[in-house]
Amino acid sequence: MSRFRVVRRVPLAPAEAWRRLTDWPAHGRQVPLTRTTVLTPGPTRVGTRFTARTGLGPLGFDDPMEVVRWEPPRGDRPGVCRLEKYGRVVRGWAEVEVAAEGGGARVVWTEGLAVRGVPGVFDPLLARAGRVVFGRALDGLLHHRPSNGLSP
Repeated sequence: MSRFRVVRRVPLAPAEAWRRLTDWPAHGRQVPLTRTTVLTPGPTRVGTRFTARTGLGPLGFDDPMEVVRWEPPRGDRPGVCRLEKYGRVVRGWAEVEVAAEGGGARVVWTEGLAVRGVPGVFDPLLARAGRVVFGRALDGLLHHRPSNGLSP
């Protein structure tokens, strides 16, 4: 299993960083050729399920996930969300932590994933690609400024 971690510090309140990072459909808008569909009614909680579909038409794969830990930030306590990935192609987990730091927020995204058919010898390459893809996605989510005043 490949493991990687992405850390960002942003001038957002922890609650706002959390809101942006747990806007599941917005994740699909940050990753090329990906669309995210929430399968359970909101609000997000333990048991919320969604699928990220990556590809073009019939050429692609689904990355189904479920929220198994949901603790939004409160006061000085950091927020933690853990997702379990249980797809045919991608399996593993992701955990996002949002904590107050220096008038803003510190975000840590940690992921462990296995891709079907990809031998473990490629884990370092997969981790490097994960850091790049998820780093860009986090940057987009955290720095998006809606022009219409609505949620991203």
